[in-house]
This record gives sequence, C-alpha cells and structure tokens, in this order.
Amino acid sequence: MSVIECNNVSIKYITGDLKAIGLKEYVVRRLTNNYHITEFWADRNITFSIEEGDMLGIIGSNGAGKSTLLKAITGIMVPSEGSVKVKGNIAALLELASGFDGNMTVKENAYLRGAMLGYTREFMNQKYKEIIEFSELGDFEDYMFKQLSSGMKSRLAFAIACLVEPDILILDEVLSVGDGAFRKKSGDKMKEILASGVTGILVSHSLSQVRELATKILWLDHGKQVLFTDDVETACNAYGEFLETKVLPTNWEETEKLSLDYIERVRNEREEKRAKEISKLEKILEQGDKDTAVEAAIKIISHRTPELLDLDEIRKWREENNS
Repeated sequence: MSVIECNNVSIKYITGDLKAIGLKEYVVRRLTNNYHITEFWADRNITFSIEEGDMLGIIGSNGAGKSTLLKAITGIMVPSEGSVKVKGNIAALLELASGFDGNMTVKENAYLRGAMLGYTREFMNQKYKEIIEFSELGDFEDYMFKQLSSGMKSRLAFAIACLVEPDILILDEVLSVGDGAFRKKSGDKMKEILASGVTGILVSHSLSQVRELATKILWLDHGKQVLFTDDVETACNAYGEFLETKVLPTNWEETEKLSLDYIERVRNEREEKRAKEISKLEKILEQGDKDTAVEAAIKIISHRTPELLDLDEIRKWREENNS
C-alpha cells in the first residue's frame, strides 16, 4: 500500500497578481494599463508512489523543483493541478531554523517544536532528555535560542524530528549539518529509523548520501520529471555524469548509457591519479631518497588499500630508521 502518492502534480507560481503587489498597486497599474502577471511552473506533471519503509532520494540541480514538491507533500502548498495522497503523520525538516523563537531557551523551543508537530507535553517529557543528548546540547539548555550557532540549531531540529517517531520523515539538505562526527551520527540514525519501517524522503546534493540511504530515486530538472526508479545505482551514476556533461536523458536507454559513461570516466580519473602517484614515486626514487619513497608509498597505500599494510611492521621500520 502506498504511503505517499503523487499523481500528475503541478505547482504554479504567479507573480504580479493582486496578492503579490497589494490593492493600491493593483489599482494604479490597472488605471495606467501597466498590469500584467507572470506564471511559472515550479513542478509539472510529477507522478510517483512510495511504500512503507522506502527512502526516496530526490535529486536535481538548483531550481529543479525539489523543495516545492516537498512543500506540496507536507501540505504547506496545494498543487495547482493533480493530487497528493499521504497516509501517516509527517515530520518535515525543510528549513531547519524556522519554527523556533530566538528569545526562548533551547528547552522551551524543544517543547514548542514538539507541539507544532502535534505531540503532547507528556510525550515530550519522555523524549526531552533523549533529544538533548542526541543534539549534544546538554550544556546549552538554558541558553536563548538566538545565542546558538547555526549548526547547533540544526542539530536540535534534526534531533526533535528523528526522535518523536513520525510515520514519514522528510529531510531537505539536513544530513550535512554539524561536524563530521554529527553527520555520521545523523546518517546512522536515519538507517535505524528506516529499519523500523518509517518512510523517508531525502533531498540532498550529496550523491554518496543518496546512494547509501535511498531505495528509490526521483530525478527532477527544471520542474519536469526525468525519471523515477528503484535502480538507485544507475540513476545516481547517470546524474553524476549529467552534472559533468549537462546531457539530460530522455529515456531509460539513455540513462543506462550515461551511467556507463560515468563509470568509465571515474575509472579513467582514478587511473590517471594513480599514474601521477607512481610518477611521483619514481622521481623520488631517482633522487635516491629511499626513506622518503617508502613513506610516500605507505601514505598512498594507506589511502587506497589500507588492508595491505602491516602496521606493526611499519612501526618497527620507522623506529629502526629513526634510531
């Protein structure tokens, strides 16, 4: 059974209409024959469905219509055409800093965000300690929210959304918040949530994140649907090649070709890099500096195939050469 179903969803923005310019400006432009409106389709005929436990990765360049589509799914916007059907409660992280009050404390804002998501005080009392520990803000509970860094604000928002047990979790460029350690923790938490049966949607410019977490891919470009598939690897490869060549596929055959081109290009780049590393080693050896060459070789191998190294032997060699 589908948890989220979009059927020919189209969303139109209108600029210059009465709501955008106000009554006074509208009257003046009418009287001067200077009134006109501009229509812009942010999304056009988007169709897909995902099941319970799916993680949909939405990819596409800036301006593709990704965030606008998320707003329609969460109910923030109503599609101009088509329909969106959602089964279950949604926790959405679209704009991490929104929905907080800068003049309230971290603790007060945690309860405020929980209330906005529809959770009771009793439920938040049970979850609050877990939220603070996950967001690593134990020393900042009584700080005003406006005193926090942007990364700390993002961590709090992410922790609340992930720990209040939604049926559907929507993430728009939020797994990149915080430092490297917190990004890893965020990714691990997402895997745990998905394993529990929660349905997710992830918008990210990080293809490695999408490859790791997504079970289905929706590719958008300038508001149009390029493809929807459960072949995550092929779709991500093709998108990676599109970013390099700007060649957009029009069918699955072209998508597969782009994927193969991407694999070949990455392989060639890897071989070229390795050739440069070998050339560098050869120059060091020609200069007769054996120790420097060995250290350079160890560095290269540790990055490429660390399993080949015997750390005890390396340590012993260094001790002998430094003595």
